[in-house]
Amino acid sequence: MKQVKKCVLAYSGGLDTSIIIPWLKENYGCEVIAVAADVGQGSELEGLEEKAIKTGASKLYILDLVDEFVDKYIIPTMQAGANYEGYLLGTSFARPVIARRIVDIALKEGADAICHGCTGKGNDQVRFELAIKAFAPQMRIIAPWREWDLKSRDDEIDYAEARGIPLKISRETNYSKDKNLWHLSHEGLELEDPGNEPNYQKEGFLEMGVSPEQAPDKPTYVEVEFEKGVPTAVDGKRMKPSDIIRVLNKLGGENGIGIIDVVENRLVGMKSRGIYETPGGTILYRAHSTLETLCLDRDTQHMKTKLAVTFAELVYNGQWYTPLREALSAFVTSTQRNVTGKVRLKLYKGNIINAGVWSDYSLYSEDIATFGESDYNQKDAEGFINLFGLPIKVRAMLEQGLLNK
Repeated sequence: MKQVKKCVLAYSGGLDTSIIIPWLKENYGCEVIAVAADVGQGSELEGLEEKAIKTGASKLYILDLVDEFVDKYIIPTMQAGANYEGYLLGTSFARPVIARRIVDIALKEGADAICHGCTGKGNDQVRFELAIKAFAPQMRIIAPWREWDLKSRDDEIDYAEARGIPLKISRETNYSKDKNLWHLSHEGLELEDPGNEPNYQKEGFLEMGVSPEQAPDKPTYVEVEFEKGVPTAVDGKRMKPSDIIRVLNKLGGENGIGIIDVVENRLVGMKSRGIYETPGGTILYRAHSTLETLCLDRDTQHMKTKLAVTFAELVYNGQWYTPLREALSAFVTSTQRNVTGKVRLKLYKGNIINAGVWSDYSLYSEDIATFGESDYNQKDAEGFINLFGLPIKVRAMLEQGLLNK
């Protein structure tokens, strides 16, 4: 085993990283510097420094990445309209910003290696390591799940208990979760069987809101304003995008918005089942796409929809720092020049219902689209249909023996 003197650990204080600190010291004999990234997970950061030091880390960095995460990763992905098989990429686009800043710390500290707690079955190992390679291509990467003898989360709990490492979970609540400002994911335990209906009423399961059944019987209206595709205000109050997400998380959570149950195709080849809570993000995606229906021309809107699939795959697969993602983002930014206006939505028991959209850059003309009297010459349609349908007509004539006679 190649010697490691100093290792920087991507540290969350969850089950995996809680035991990795002593594991690194036992197996590599190295100094461990823990780095926690604040991407809006809130109370999960409480007590981390004391825990990291007590379990063997020499120090803990806590990096405030919330606004960078929102402005440079969330908003561009939302503008692209990117979702992966219905999943709004909450874990996926958090990894590049975290990994990039961990590289900064590793280089600053003169570390020999960077360590992460991602499993060998998951996508996050790819996302972390591709980002590390983009900024520190020679850096050694240690992935304990690909080295140690532990086979399950139960084994990890045994390891922690044997060393007196405090955990916030038990064997009965041992879901694999990931939380940030944008979302919360749930995997594991009974959710591994896609035939099991999630118990959304179970105490402590949903953390960002309530189930639609528990939502109020009265709808909530919300208005979201955008400037060049960037959210700028909620209900007339201007605020930065991260605060807008916080406000929409509260409104969406209270109304049972943004809970999805997905069996997705992981990059590593297997299917996995996850429950995602994305209340504010779901509202923001809907508001933005609704405004685009007014502001984008047909060809741009259709091409953007096609490219959104590719954009989502790049984000999901950890390819944020690639020329193709950068090129697609440049295209998306260009499409957002006139995406300025206001959208009103009605939130009701898990549903989002359009309730009005306005823009000074609207391409919609009531005078042209009206069923009433207008200057539109309906006779023009005849020539258009004749030309547009000419290939169909010629083919039919050939098949019926009517061509060239």
